Amino acid sequence: MNGQLALGIDIGGTNVKIALVNGNGDVIARESVPTAPERGPEVLCKSVAETAKSMAQSAGVAWDDVQGAGVGIAAFLDVERGWVEESVNLHWFDVPLGELFTKELGKPVRVDNDANVAALGEVWLGAGQNANTALCVTLGTGVGGGIVIGGRIHRGVSTMAGEIGHIMVKNDGELCNCGHHGCLETLSSATALVRHGKAAGLSGANGDLDSKDIFDMAAAGNETAQAVIDEMIHWLAVGLSIGANLLNPDVIVIAGGVVNAGDALIEPLRAAFAKEALLRVSRVCKIVPATLGSQAGVLGAARLVLQEIQTI
Repeated sequence: MNGQLALGIDIGGTNVKIALVNGNGDVIARESVPTAPERGPEVLCKSVAETAKSMAQSAGVAWDDVQGAGVGIAAFLDVERGWVEESVNLHWFDVPLGELFTKELGKPVRVDNDANVAALGEVWLGAGQNANTALCVTLGTGVGGGIVIGGRIHRGVSTMAGEIGHIMVKNDGELCNCGHHGCLETLSSATALVRHGKAAGLSGANGDLDSKDIFDMAAAGNETAQAVIDEMIHWLAVGLSIGANLLNPDVIVIAGGVVNAGDALIEPLRAAFAKEALLRVSRVCKIVPATLGSQAGVLGAARLVLQEIQTI
């Protein structure tokens, strides 16, 4: 497996991360290019392909030795066709992304949801290593999720498995972007934490407020900040317990910038989860912070293509 090489491509709203990765997960070369979605997917695919080929040449890797490319993107997908049905962030609709990348790269391409490939990356090389069943949850603008079972992504019938952010946990809760009320991401995302902090009268040092400010204020003894965090952790534990009671995972990996709060988030979350989940579920399930950070996506995307093309 050491000699196998694959490209991992992680398409974000601002930049596209590209990495050339071997079968052990070693990054041979990495680069990024602007996403600039307004230029269209054809231009993006061409730019990524040119950069990838240049990366390989600079690293002394023959292009023929690259087995294929995995692509992660925040979108509703037809995974089998590599088709982007809708990417709200990029304003792309009905895009044959897999075909476009295959044309430009001259390689087999697999496309999947960004949360799924990040989850696969964490199970391969990060906090979820050796897990049989892993639930990976990202706390960001929303609450994203990915499920990995037996080392492979579990997608469900219409590739919607893992959408834990849209579990309804509070009947009279706020309106979510999905059209329902009381979804987990309206209560436990980084965005929700800041929104609720502002509603409680908190403000950052420079007038603005982010999740780090709230955790810093709580650490300094601000009771209002602590109450906002406690509320967020309570609802997160409720959502995780629902997911865990269904999946009975051996690990839940928490990702996103909020994880930088460390034990101030993880320790009370573990305690709250133990109260909410079934005992036979919670006592075998570890809750751990993600370790790969922004590289989880490109590593998981590379792993995806190595698995699905080479069947390793």
